[in-house]
Amino acid sequence: MRLFDAYAQGPVRPIGQGMEGAVHDLGGDLVGKRWFTRTATEVLPLQAFGHELLGQRLPFRTPDLRAVATEDGRAVSVEAKLAGRPLDQALADGSVTQEQGFDAFAEVVRALGRTEAGPATAALPMLDEPFRKPWGEAFADLVLRRAQLSRSLLEDAVDGFAGLLDQVARRLPEIVVETPRVVHGDICPPNLLVGDTGRLTAVLDWGFLTTAGDNTFDAATAAGFYDMYGPDARTVDDELLARFEADGHSRERMLLYRAAYAITTATVYNADGSDGHFAWCVGNLNRPDVRAAL
Repeated sequence: MRLFDAYAQGPVRPIGQGMEGAVHDLGGDLVGKRWFTRTATEVLPLQAFGHELLGQRLPFRTPDLRAVATEDGRAVSVEAKLAGRPLDQALADGSVTQEQGFDAFAEVVRALGRTEAGPATAALPMLDEPFRKPWGEAFADLVLRRAQLSRSLLEDAVDGFAGLLDQVARRLPEIVVETPRVVHGDICPPNLLVGDTGRLTAVLDWGFLTTAGDNTFDAATAAGFYDMYGPDARTVDDELLARFEADGHSRERMLLYRAAYAITTATVYNADGSDGHFAWCVGNLNRPDVRAAL
């Protein structure tokens, strides 16, 4: 790829891929990304957001896009290489303890809770849809639009789905966020990098649900994302919800956001609802504590 060749400081080699693109090592302190579907026009706002994020003085590194171009109709970009290894790998091989993992999650949520979202953050679409109204109103609109894409599936799988959807759509606009924070939206072990001692070094994959909004949304989703499918998933979820509640986040609001997230993303990965993510969303929507919070 021409952009990669122009910036390469050594052999260009593939090193992995995330939700939105394949990543290549360019040598030195640079990596290149070939985006699966996004155009350069769509990636440039992420570059502006990344520059805005650098000014937040976060205690971990974040992506820094140095160049963006179009090749074969898709975006390619060059960005700074971020040190560390994914938290899920470090947890799997035992080099990081679960308590260290919990600490890393808490550190990210607390740090984002100290940010002040700027215009580049507010300009990002959420799930590729405009997000221009005040936080609560915009989120309610998004929930209602996305619910139509999976309504028949959710009505079959979730008890009293129509009433639940109405409750979520009515409750969200009641939330007023005086100072919008930077919301990552997908704080999960693969998106956190840690060093050899377990110290958090970087946070990746901004953009999927990144916007300006309520820090409690990141607390709500992070608690559920730490372990989505393991045998101890619910225990871990409850422990992290308790930790975030101790940090000042309302449990009721976290569970409201959990329901909103589950409705919004139920079929985001698979339109027929045959994947594990849909089952996870349904499980959350049928949880007694989530229903009670609504």
